[in-house]
Amino acid sequence: MQLVVGRIGKPHGVRGEVTVEVRTDEPEARFAPGTVLRTEPGATPPPASDEPGVPFRVPAELTIEESRFHQGRVLIAFEGIPDRNTAEALRGTLLVVDSADVTPPDDPEEFHDHQLVGLAVVTPAGERLGEVARIDHAPSSDLLVLRRPEGRTALIPFVRAIVPEVDLAGGRVIVDPPAGLLDL
Repeated sequence: MQLVVGRIGKPHGVRGEVTVEVRTDEPEARFAPGTVLRTEPGATPPPASDEPGVPFRVPAELTIEESRFHQGRVLIAFEGIPDRNTAEALRGTLLVVDSADVTPPDDPEEFHDHQLVGLAVVTPAGERLGEVARIDHAPSSDLLVLRRPEGRTALIPFVRAIVPEVDLAGGRVIVDPPAGLLDL
């Protein structure tokens, strides 16, 4: 399974650096020089390259040449991306790693998204509410996106008061939702 660790944003300067929206708890390790990251191009088609008739194609892998933090953002220069125009073509590209290459967290209260996706969601009494479709990372707290049996989705704040237990071995997340939460 591929895990998203970042999303390429706008170019920074004229030498091919880009901003990266960080989606990992370990940006210093994930974006270290020499690191090779796989890519998943964004939804918008890349603009044409400087060579007439040849569109720029986002490579399957990008190697980090240099990275630095600047005003709360990560700036990255990738090998083979020499200028602002080429960097602009990368905008929206997702940077991913294989989940097999990610070590499990040391803290038993911490989970990677891929560990939770697909788990059954049940009440403390055992009533099945659905399954975890994905995790949304909101500013105040993470949200479990619950796929309900009837096809709707519901958002559940991933906080101990509402999610008292995650049982990875049992393949379930126990949720004690306040009245009306699943009706929103």
